[in-house]
Amino acid sequence: MNIRTAQKKDIDFLVDFNQAMALETEGKLLDGETLRSGVEAVFADSKKGFYVVAEMGEAIIGGLMITYEWSDWRNSWFWWIQSVYILPEHRGKGIYRMLYDYVKQKADAEKNICGFRLYVEKENENAQKVYEKLGMEASHYLMYEASTKR
Repeated sequence: MNIRTAQKKDIDFLVDFNQAMALETEGKLLDGETLRSGVEAVFADSKKGFYVVAEMGEAIIGGLMITYEWSDWRNSWFWWIQSVYILPEHRGKGIYRMLYDYVKQKADAEKNICGFRLYVEKENENAQKVYEKLGMEASHYLMYEASTKR
């Protein structure tokens, strides 16, 4: 198993993972062209974030994306963990733990990362248990959102 920062050659896997995750967790079929453009945008602009992948041999079997949130209260960054996906046949084998450990080590090297955040579907109890097992806690914040017309 190799955990590494994703490269442009991984875009097809990341697009497929995002499509599968949206369908599995929210029953949403994402527009493929928009999704591909969104993934490619991360590689084109490092200010948007970065992806990390789990690789077994030549196959990418899981991944996640990190985006950034500045905290004026802490004068440092939160890294948001997003777009987490592990192929179903590889779940329960500690792959997310390895991805998370890689991200934590990368953050330690940066010196200005104050923590990690993520959001999870309320009904996704399996994922919640995984995150809690790794020392994450449910936040006291609720998330609200509003869409803009596009």
